[in-house]
Amino acid sequence: QCQLNSRLFLPTVTSQRFYAEKKVFSRDKPHCNIGTIGHVDHGKTTLTAAITKVLSEKHLAKAKGYSEIDNAPEEKARGITINVAHIEYQTESRHYGHTDCPGHADYIKNMITGTAQMDGAVLVVAATDGTMPQTREHLLLAKQIGIQHIVVFINKIDAADSEMVELVEMEIRELFSEMGYDGDNIPIAKGSALCALEGKSPEIGSQAVLQLLEMVDKHIPTPMRELDKPFLLPVENVYSIPGRGTVVTGRLERGKLKKGTECEFIGYNKVFKSTVTGIEMFHQILEEAHAGDQLGALVRGLKRDEVRRGMIMCKPGSMKAYDHVEAQVYLLSKEEGGRKKPVANMIQLQMFCRTWDIAAQCTVVGKDLAMPGEDSTIILKLIRPMVLEKGHRFTLRDGMVTLGTGVITNTLKSLTDSERHDLLEGKKALLKKEKKAQQN
Repeated sequence: QCQLNSRLFLPTVTSQRFYAEKKVFSRDKPHCNIGTIGHVDHGKTTLTAAITKVLSEKHLAKAKGYSEIDNAPEEKARGITINVAHIEYQTESRHYGHTDCPGHADYIKNMITGTAQMDGAVLVVAATDGTMPQTREHLLLAKQIGIQHIVVFINKIDAADSEMVELVEMEIRELFSEMGYDGDNIPIAKGSALCALEGKSPEIGSQAVLQLLEMVDKHIPTPMRELDKPFLLPVENVYSIPGRGTVVTGRLERGKLKKGTECEFIGYNKVFKSTVTGIEMFHQILEEAHAGDQLGALVRGLKRDEVRRGMIMCKPGSMKAYDHVEAQVYLLSKEEGGRKKPVANMIQLQMFCRTWDIAAQCTVVGKDLAMPGEDSTIILKLIRPMVLEKGHRFTLRDGMVTLGTGVITNTLKSLTDSERHDLLEGKKALLKKEKKAQQN
């Protein structure tokens, strides 16, 4: 047997019975990917568990306990969510894949992956605290990544007086307006996720959760999927099943995918070919995956260590990797959560796109500096070639700070070996500097 820490495949998988006794996924409702974002300890995982409990009573979900969602050993030990968790449930009108995003600052990288896969989000804010640093950062990242539709759940209202709840609501609306959303009209539900989970005080428990789900159904539109394009899946996680092969998980970004389809893995200066031998979504066999599906694909002939998070699985010959691109970048002002200092030429920053992040050297076109609060044209040199496309969005970070967001405008000539060597030397100096800063 093989133990898997995956929310897409059963925790214990017997290789000989990988597909035995499993239901076939029925696509009888529109599918939408949403998730919980917000500050650590504001109740994102509790709300996720409460949603499954309340819907299980209507036979629309399988109830998942807090510990089943928050299930990595280090998460349990610290009582916080580190990895992105995927849960499924249904309302009367839609099928949902739900991502529970980490709120702890250490794990913002995993949270970026989570929000990149969402069609909409539920921002959870505790009435006892109001908006906090990660509330702002998660909302900022959601905005940068292009999540336009957000619903708010003010949690823990049983632990705050009505005046405090009103103040928190005003604060939330102001924050949304500041971030460029329509703060006056953001839908806000109020309740207690813990009451819903424990079956207490239904007016602020289960009824509040159902009200939230009505808002999600109404205010987060069913996304248009690119089904007619060649398939593309950014790899989120990779697992090994002895006797069967390697499983890659992620959200199908576009196209359709069937068992028996030939595929190609690209990224980090590597290309591998394989064949899909099986597909699952939420413990059920998927006969044909569609864009938007959060799935696990069993692939033939590849070892676990050959494929890694950040690679792209795609139709052979349909995609290319680049290490040299031009982009339009907006640097956040200090007020927007960015930094005070400008970005100087030749600086190495961490570039986040799809499920990968990699060091990239930045050169501002036509000037020596890019100022916070400004749009600039920037040339990016990546230390490894990755799949990039014109029009694709990305985020630039420096340590724990999000500096800005950009859009690829052009792909440029590949770097020479000597240029890449210089970049790698720069990366070593950067790591040494970070290590020294941590020691101090």
